[in-house]
Amino acid sequence: MKKLALLMIALLVVVAPAFGQEVITRNYDDIDPASLDGIVVDFWHNHSGFRGTQLDAMVAVFNNPEVTLDDFVASISFEGDEEELATLGAIIDGLRETAAEYNPYGITINASNQGGYGEIFEKINLGLVGGGEELPGLVVAYQNQAATYQLDNGLVNMTPLVQSDTWGLAEEEQADFFAGFYNADIFSTYDNARLGFPPNRSMEMMYYNIDWLAELEANGAIDFSGAPQTPDQFADAACAATENAFSNAATDADPIGYQLSIDASRFASWTFAFGGDMFDYEANQYAIDSDASIEAMEFLQGLFADGCATLVTERFGDQTSFGAGATLFTVGSSSGLPFYQLAVDGAYGDTDMDGFAWSVAAVPYVTEEPVQNIYGASVSIPATDAETELASWLFMKYYTSAEVQSFWVRASNYFPVRESVAAELDDYFTTNPAYQVAFDLLQYGVTEPPVAGYDFVRTSIEEAMAAIVGDVDSNVAEILTETNTAANEELADLLGS
Repeated sequence: MKKLALLMIALLVVVAPAFGQEVITRNYDDIDPASLDGIVVDFWHNHSGFRGTQLDAMVAVFNNPEVTLDDFVASISFEGDEEELATLGAIIDGLRETAAEYNPYGITINASNQGGYGEIFEKINLGLVGGGEELPGLVVAYQNQAATYQLDNGLVNMTPLVQSDTWGLAEEEQADFFAGFYNADIFSTYDNARLGFPPNRSMEMMYYNIDWLAELEANGAIDFSGAPQTPDQFADAACAATENAFSNAATDADPIGYQLSIDASRFASWTFAFGGDMFDYEANQYAIDSDASIEAMEFLQGLFADGCATLVTERFGDQTSFGAGATLFTVGSSSGLPFYQLAVDGAYGDTDMDGFAWSVAAVPYVTEEPVQNIYGASVSIPATDAETELASWLFMKYYTSAEVQSFWVRASNYFPVRESVAAELDDYFTTNPAYQVAFDLLQYGVTEPPVAGYDFVRTSIEEAMAAIVGDVDSNVAEILTETNTAANEELADLLGS
């Protein structure tokens, strides 16, 4: 928190008011392809575990389409099992032709995990404050983060690259991207510059224990079937679960209806579900204290007051408790789907009991239709030099190609950004039915504010959430109004208004 505050001060000191300032836009069409030979592009990302290893395989074959599986696993000291080894082999063999097509130039991508989104955000901002000499050629960035980087002209406008007759995407390729995902990185506040490009997206989902809900209905503790659709149904089931432990739980821990993780995306998801937004786009101001936000937070506060909800106290503690059958509901990213299954498998693996049926659904809502929080980091190109920027874009073309996307969806459990890939997911839907449930809800998606400085505001929102549920007698409206006032003051300072 202190580092972020100091960084905010640094940005305000070194960055002139930049709202709508001129964006770096270059002409790349005159670059000689031979000048790309030997260029090394650093790619900072957040992917770890086997997902990160699969990304490494995709990068390795881009760098050298002739790479062998043996050479690749030796280069990373791979210690996985035979199934994982086969997956890596399929990626390398399946992408050789694609890699050769996209990189006949001799470009090398140096991909590295640089921590979580917050850590990467801090590193990029520190790099910008330091003059930009230590910036990578590619970096994962949420839209609000990209907007913040652009306060210091830190990114290039990718539109000339996308539209280039020499290096860009054909019209039919551009049309293959889901329009909402494709357009999310075009910023009206920066003269409609494209400051990122989307490789994937996720969505906030309600995870629920199917079997436990069925038990509660069977014993008369709730009066509805299936997943709750409204906040009232959600509250009824959460409180009923707290009083009626799951018969097939793999733990003696006290049951709880809902475990809340303090996160600004949870705040946004519940605000959306209550029919509101956390930003007023006409006034260009935060609306953290909107009626919907107040109602949503009072709803959560009420669950805590009734003893039907608790806070997550350790990383992924809600997944662990859910997997053991001690928590009925959680809300989190759709990218967590495989980890929830691992939590169930792990909890029941050392017992003589079977696991339980579970799935995902829309966050319970008061509107006529669900309103789902869709998010996902795109990849941005920091301003370096024209050749490095072009090399970075050529990897992005490869990374977001239909061929690579088909592997990336399965590696990451993210949603694809191209319709042609989604049309070929029948086998994946069959083996991952919860993923299909989530996918079918994409049509109801909205997004959090793509506004400069939102990362800092997120911290304030999380502090407000903790205060609201930590003291069930606290005044929700007062807390949110104070948070909103501070957020808008920070926004005005950043935008020079």
